[in-house]
Amino acid sequence: MYEVVEVKVREGGGVIYYSTNNLDLKLGDYVIIEVERGLDYGEVLSPREVILDKDVEHPLRKIVRKAVKTDLEKIKKNDKKAKQAFELCFKKIGEHKLGMKLIQAEYSFDCNKVIFYFTAKGRIDFRNLVRDLAAIFKIRIEMRQIGVRDEARLMGGFGPCGRPLCCTKFLKEFGAVTMRMAREQGLPLNPAKISGLCGRLMCCLCFEYPYKPDAERKKTDALKEDAEVKY
Repeated sequence: MYEVVEVKVREGGGVIYYSTNNLDLKLGDYVIIEVERGLDYGEVLSPREVILDKDVEHPLRKIVRKAVKTDLEKIKKNDKKAKQAFELCFKKIGEHKLGMKLIQAEYSFDCNKVIFYFTAKGRIDFRNLVRDLAAIFKIRIEMRQIGVRDEARLMGGFGPCGRPLCCTKFLKEFGAVTMRMAREQGLPLNPAKISGLCGRLMCCLCFEYPYKPDAERKKTDALKEDAEVKY
């Protein structure tokens, strides 16, 4: 068995289970974590829980430590560097006349690589762009093409409910959302009313959908009981 928490890796990374390494962690803590090539940082998104060996889907990495003051200062410094990297990459994309929309840039905690997130209608040959960027930054360059839902997750914002987007707070992955889910929950089928900032159907449509049959059954039973009492 392993004691784990869910950690969101950087701002643009995924949500992954990490071993607590016997550390006292709570929601919202920033932590320094093991990654494939060195160290990175993330935010704790869940309480501590115990999972069985069979439920570990990948080599379980450890949280090295809770982020201390110097770590947080380094993260802020990396954020500033990332903004400069974004501007430079944006300029280079224009020079190479590539049909891609740059969304965000991020440095890993140890500054061994810089990641550029972008959207595009199709495949993009960015090899020359990467060579130019590598010559400037002298570190590993990673280009990640993302979809519109990932773009909303990175950019953030608020949903019609007035709360931060689910994808920015706790969703580990995007599931399939269909119009049938809206129809069976009695919601308006106007896409403008049931679509999120990404322009796709809102992820929250699938939250209550699995429980809809039970809710309908209980409602029907309650109406029957009420009718019997009145009779």
